[in-house]
Amino acid sequence: MGRDSSGPRPPAAAEKRGLSRLMLKLPALRTRLQALAGDSESLGNLCEAYEEASVALERLRNGESEADQMMVREYETVCLEIEADVIRYCMRRGATGLE
Repeated sequence: MGRDSSGPRPPAAAEKRGLSRLMLKLPALRTRLQALAGDSESLGNLCEAYEEASVALERLRNGESEADQMMVREYETVCLEIEADVIRYCMRRGATGLE
């Protein structure tokens, strides 16, 4: 699952939206995320997972059932874990963009 030797791959729509969400949530890493975007399948997968988890979280927060409200904490945790994974990923790739 490495990077294709033919160059950067075009990101999927969900990946782009997830990247945008992460850049808003982690402004100190914005520059680094932009630099790494499209070059890394791993980062792309994290961005896509973040988008999916964020959308689910928003939907659950707007839900009225008790079951929805119980799942909110789980999805908040998922989002926080993905954010931590993205931070670790950026740190492993060198400068974190923290100027």
